[in-house]
Amino acid sequence: MSRPPADLLDPDEPAEPLTHNPLNEVTGGIWRTRYAGRPAVLKLITPPGVGSGPAHWAGSDDPGHWNYWRREVEAYRGGLATTVWADAGLVAPEPLAVDDRPDGSVALWLAEAAGRPGTACTVDDLAEVASRLGRAHAAMRDAPLRHPWLARDWLRDYTLSRPVAEPVPWDHPAAVAAWPASLRADLRALWERRQDVLAATDRLPRTLSHHDVWPTNLVFTGDGPVLLDWSFVGSGPIGEDAANLVLDTFLDGLVDVGLLADVAAAVVASYVDGLRGAVDPAAAVRAVWLTGAAKYFWLAPVMLNRAGSATGQTYDRRDEAAMFAGRRPVLELLTGWAADVLS
Repeated sequence: MSRPPADLLDPDEPAEPLTHNPLNEVTGGIWRTRYAGRPAVLKLITPPGVGSGPAHWAGSDDPGHWNYWRREVEAYRGGLATTVWADAGLVAPEPLAVDDRPDGSVALWLAEAAGRPGTACTVDDLAEVASRLGRAHAAMRDAPLRHPWLARDWLRDYTLSRPVAEPVPWDHPAAVAAWPASLRADLRALWERRQDVLAATDRLPRTLSHHDVWPTNLVFTGDGPVLLDWSFVGSGPIGEDAANLVLDTFLDGLVDVGLLADVAAAVVASYVDGLRGAVDPAAAVRAVWLTGAAKYFWLAPVMLNRAGSATGQTYDRRDEAAMFAGRRPVLELLTGWAADVLS
């Protein structure tokens, strides 16, 4: 919708729609606006059956499900989002109001974080986020889940829910034009060993994970980074948030992929340093590589399933050829990580 519902915002108040994933049934819309005279962001959170979208983005009433629809509401209402990683220097925006609406949806009003958007990041910015993630993860290593609404096994549930039709067309012309045969073979091997990859992540130490740390969920303020979108927070393996920060920074063409090697090196090193002995450094590096492979083993198969169709991307605005070519370095890094940990 172009504007929030009329009962939430006076027609004279500004409401700028913000880019988000419209496929996710849980998100009814996000707008930059004002609340009680303050710059604010309004996020409308909708229960299952109210929104629309593909089945794999359906919301759930199960509190432990990867896409439980009220998780972000509870994370803000109970204070977890703003406090749980505050000692490590990672905080969420200040909640201004959390309003339950008669139709069952929830209006989440957040103070707007003023600063540079995450997509304007530098290598040093991302290294600093990684260091803070390491400290946050170390503090909560093997901590029990304190709330029933935290995701139980987000990584496995999310990745296995991605719809992939077999057989995957590994030699689709779009892939042949952009990816060498060796990369396609490595991507196929990763896909075929996905259960092994997930089983290996099950043996890693656990921590509290955000599960969606990437530039569009970061704002760099004068007081440090602000981390947005806590709708997936829950139990996860050590390394996953850092791996996602490396890979997802570049997958949608929002940050210059020429920075990939520098970002990968800086993020992994800073994350391991931030862990500060909570995990053996060599094991921590391998955990990042392994969880990266686990997070994105489905991506190339989904791209190949969609190749040649009119299916659009949420964030990536490149045409198909440019997207396949632009993601090649990221997929090469991904398969390199996988080969190192699975050999």
